[in-house]
Amino acid sequence: MRGDRAKVYLLAGQPVESPRLPAGLHVVATPIGNLRDVTLRALEVLAAADLIACEDTRVTRKLLDHYGITTPLTPYHEHNAAAARPKLLARLAAGESIALASDAGTPLISDPGFKLVRAARDAGHAVTALPGPSAALAALTVAGLPTDRFFFEGFLPVKGGARRARIAELIRIPATLVLFESGPRLARALADLATVLGPRDAAVCRELTKLHEEVRRGDLPALARAYEDGAETRGEIVIVVAPPAEGSDQPEAGEVDALLRRALQRVSMKDAVSEVATLTGQPRREIYQRALALGNETDDGAAK
Repeated sequence: MRGDRAKVYLLAGQPVESPRLPAGLHVVATPIGNLRDVTLRALEVLAAADLIACEDTRVTRKLLDHYGITTPLTPYHEHNAAAARPKLLARLAAGESIALASDAGTPLISDPGFKLVRAARDAGHAVTALPGPSAALAALTVAGLPTDRFFFEGFLPVKGGARRARIAELIRIPATLVLFESGPRLARALADLATVLGPRDAAVCRELTKLHEEVRRGDLPALARAYEDGAETRGEIVIVVAPPAEGSDQPEAGEVDALLRRALQRVSMKDAVSEVATLTGQPRREIYQRALALGNETDDGAAK
């Protein structure tokens, strides 16, 4: 329990006493970069909680130190969640208040927090959300793409084949796509998005709210070329991709041919047909016939 620990935080250099916090799990959104984006309510809860469960205590400590908060921290992330969760539930059962925070943004977005929330609710504990910063929503607001419908995909698979197969499953979603990506994989991910989705408009949002914030807009092939040519990839990255054009549920013949040509440059005809059939959802027999036709075109061109 908190004992005699002061329940205060610093605001503009002045100590502010935090009100008493009810027992339960409090899901706290924290800044994605700029520490001034934290809400007053988040500061009150972080200061008053008996414990803060967070992904990386070193990251959260920077926020707490900035605002003079001394609440104890404990790690809670995908690698220790199974062991840490029962301990947190036991403290909730003892009547304590626990704040759940991620390294940046809103907890439960691409992190294991939902399992703790579910377990806390199943055990009858109160769960309260403190809304605030979100990298996905911040990217949507500056991308200049439709926001009436959006689909949050998170991170794509690391391996190329699995990544392209997953992108193919996103083709027909009638919404703007929001994805997270790491710098080292950005160019390859954009190239695969361009290969499967074609020249959709997109935006790469990097280091949002930070000193070196950058939003680069263009179609997917142009963005893929830019990052292949060495555009800056350091920092946190969100990719936003426009929805499919109206009436474009099925790929046109030219798109299928383009996919086949690219695949045939890398793999055998059999593997190319299998890959493109998976990507487009079209019958393998039809894809095979297109591949044969493309092969004949190449042979005719070579004969000339």
